[in-house]
Amino acid sequence: MCGLCGVLETSAERAAVLREAITRMTDTLVHRGPDDQGSWVDAEAGLALGHRRLSILDLSPQGHQPMVSACGRFVLVFNGEIYNHAALRRDLGADQVWRGHSDTEVLLAWIARHGVARTLPRLNGMFAFALWDRQHRALTLARDRLGEKPLYYGWNRGRFLFGSELKALTAHPEWHGELDRDALAAYLRLSFVPAPHSIYQGIRKLQPGTFAHLESGRTEPRITAYWSAREAAEQGCAHPFAGTEAQALDALESLLRDAIGLRMQADVPLGAFLSGGIDSTAIVALMQSQSSRPVQTFSIGFHEAGFDEAPFARRLAAHLGTDHTELYVTAQDGLDTVARLPRLWDEPFADPSQIPTYLLSAMARRGVTVCLSGDGGDELFGGYSRYLWTRDTWRGLGKVPLAVRRAMARAVLRVGTPTWDRLLRPLGRFLPGPLAINNPGDRLHKAVDVLTGESPEALYLRMLSHWKDPAAIVIGAREPVTVLTDPALRAHTGSITESMMFMDSLLYLPDDILVKVDRASMAVSLEARVPLLDHRVFEFAWSLPLHWKVRGRVGKLPLRQICERYCPPALFERPKMGFGIPLEHWLRGPLRDWAEALLAPARLRADGILHPEPIRLLWEEHLAGRRNWSYYLWDVLMFQAWLDATPRWSSVGAGG
Repeated sequence: MCGLCGVLETSAERAAVLREAITRMTDTLVHRGPDDQGSWVDAEAGLALGHRRLSILDLSPQGHQPMVSACGRFVLVFNGEIYNHAALRRDLGADQVWRGHSDTEVLLAWIARHGVARTLPRLNGMFAFALWDRQHRALTLARDRLGEKPLYYGWNRGRFLFGSELKALTAHPEWHGELDRDALAAYLRLSFVPAPHSIYQGIRKLQPGTFAHLESGRTEPRITAYWSAREAAEQGCAHPFAGTEAQALDALESLLRDAIGLRMQADVPLGAFLSGGIDSTAIVALMQSQSSRPVQTFSIGFHEAGFDEAPFARRLAAHLGTDHTELYVTAQDGLDTVARLPRLWDEPFADPSQIPTYLLSAMARRGVTVCLSGDGGDELFGGYSRYLWTRDTWRGLGKVPLAVRRAMARAVLRVGTPTWDRLLRPLGRFLPGPLAINNPGDRLHKAVDVLTGESPEALYLRMLSHWKDPAAIVIGAREPVTVLTDPALRAHTGSITESMMFMDSLLYLPDDILVKVDRASMAVSLEARVPLLDHRVFEFAWSLPLHWKVRGRVGKLPLRQICERYCPPALFERPKMGFGIPLEHWLRGPLRDWAEALLAPARLRADGILHPEPIRLLWEEHLAGRRNWSYYLWDVLMFQAWLDATPRWSSVGAGG
């Protein structure tokens, strides 16, 4: 795992100027690659490439980057892992001369012989890379199929900048940043900035499964897709698995075993995250079954009730025979992390599980350099409870006219949550699960707000949304479309549940889950690998009929059945807890003064970006305990904290 960056000027530039700029940019990525650094400058072309290396395969100097091809034509900076590099090496034949055994060298040799367009579909890995063609003076940027590794790019003050993280771009001596208010509006709805947008105007995220080619004299790169999640999903639904359910399960286990085995290749210590849930249990069980010694596993626990998964992981580790380590996190540990978040993520990012993910990564890094993670199982196999809730809710709601539902919602919302609490708490044992809690009034208000959607997709959008009308919060903004709001971007899957799974695979998975895992792990120089996102697993999962994955109110059936081959169900069958923190209570307690300073009306008005009134209303209701607005408020707080932590900020700009 590594970090890359670069700059391309529109004309020749002095080598010293380019070297100074690329050094400053590269230095910001030391956490992604503490083991080595390098740069390469073509002053006549106005190009500079920078690289920081975390040595995983071929720890020798032969893996140094930037790497020049044997023919001398291509120069490569690469971030990630090509898991099938050994097979690709063999395919090039015995006459190929090798300097070392790194996957970077294999990738470069394949490109030199076959070109980028023919090489990318052959790769099994997570990666982002920048390739300079010295002969044609052309730059190519590429990203893996599902977006495990990040890559930002764009024009800024007449020069083309690119890098693994935004901090590398903003470190250029001539950087001038302008806030993209439209992207900010999308962020307030989703809690992350969706690709291809970034928080800065003119700077974009390269979409997963694509490569960008910028030729000399062109002002914009040409974007080409070499793989499509939409096509994979539609092909799977149109051509389902031909065998029996039992045969499909055997095929999936075999495929997962191979995907995990490929990701266990490393010349450094390797382990796995173990939460005790289904996904991580399946990964660790299949790791341990093909390891000659105990796999190192890591879990994190909280003392607060309802947030502690450590006991489940501990019992599973004992059963599987892993070498297990756990860390119990105090509130102070979490609070101490808050100040670091804006610089770790570089743009507003408000998934609160970023805190335990970072702490877990820091603990694991003390023992290993590579960790396998179970992310992706919910999106591929229908594991989120929101899929079941939306499906079942729409079956009933769809029969009720929208006007009637809206009238009912207005009636419920006229009664305050404290009143509903007094009415519903005595009935707790008779109420459905979501209302049988301490604050049923708050849940009821949120539920009726969601129930006014005119379609199942609209229902899902409202349930996922934090701020329901974020463009009304951000001054001068127009919210951009996403797969959640534009039907033209969705796959034709044939069911509500699969539609939601696809939308999450295209949006939530790459732009929230994988961003969280990448930044949290890379912040401590830990490489995280995700076997469930092997593209072969993705394609196979979409070929399975939905009723093999979700039956009644139970999802992820194939993964559950694989787990049962290695563990008693009692060890992993439990309600999904998520990976959160007690944010609601922290904002009323130890984080209150910090939040109050960031949400002060005078501060918000002086910034001129957000309307203070709706934000203050939610803050006051939250402090009074009338509603739990913690997630809405965390969105605003992470943006405000990002503003404070962005010293090279130049202009707040206007919406475009």
